Amino acid sequence: MDVAKETHEAEKRIRPFIRATPLEYSPHLSRSGKCQVHLKLENFQHSGSFKARGALSKYLSLDDSDKEKGIITASSGNHASAVAYVLHKFAERGTIYIPHSTPQAKVDLLRLYGVALEFKGQYSVETEVYAQEIARKQEQVYISPYNDLKVIGGQGTIGIELLHEIDTIDSILVPIGGGGLIAGIGGYVKSVHKGIEIIGCETESSPAMSASIKAGQIIHVGYHPTLADGTAGGFEQGSITFKLCQDTVDDYILVSEDEMARAIRFILDKHSILLEGSAAMPVAAFLKQRDRFKNKNVVLILTSSKIDLETLKKILWRK
Repeated sequence: MDVAKETHEAEKRIRPFIRATPLEYSPHLSRSGKCQVHLKLENFQHSGSFKARGALSKYLSLDDSDKEKGIITASSGNHASAVAYVLHKFAERGTIYIPHSTPQAKVDLLRLYGVALEFKGQYSVETEVYAQEIARKQEQVYISPYNDLKVIGGQGTIGIELLHEIDTIDSILVPIGGGGLIAGIGGYVKSVHKGIEIIGCETESSPAMSASIKAGQIIHVGYHPTLADGTAGGFEQGSITFKLCQDTVDDYILVSEDEMARAIRFILDKHSILLEGSAAMPVAAFLKQRDRFKNKNVVLILTSSKIDLETLKKILWRK
């Protein structure tokens, strides 16, 4: 699997349709860690997250005959929004399957795109399995949130932007759910600079990738309610991201619910930027282990911003 090659091909496909998102210097985090910290603001991407890159990459690679049959996907929110954005933009048909646990803010946004929504299952993995079976039966294209090289290549275009935006990078901290984002970014940047450290950020309540890497095989870690709903629920058996993460990710940092809540408050207070739980994981991870980054150039990938008002209220009042 040549992620770097696929990333270059995805770059050519999707560049006219995506934003080159800002890379913002954080004086507050830099002072805290005695290093240089930049925030890659993928929460400003079309559809509100980095997922638009992968969805566009896959969609633009399809034949017209495949598009005409209609597209199916499954997601807990951000990938669903990205596919809905693509379907709306190109006036295509499709059905999006989402878990019953999807936050209402994400459901409300999906409805605005006018796409067909179906609720199935409580967690993302079971929703994905069901949607894939429907796609097979109906001979429709299934756009995976992560288990597809073209989707991974689309996410890898963030790495292309980073290497143009900053001269030196020592470490990149990336949230992990299914692993498509970190596989894309890590696979590309390490093809150019092997010494760049790629660190995966997960919640203590749902460390599916790091636990699987430790076990040497994909395992089920269970699900517990978490602020990081966008990365919770594990990933499917046989996913290509498992091997890519084995080859690409140098380390993992697990964060607690309290650490994520503090990170959301910190970025809102110091940068006036709103993050959802999964997007705050790299900030929480950095603050948790800031001493290891002293004198380094660090990039935190802030992936998305869809957090519902009630959850935000609880975080702001949380001690």
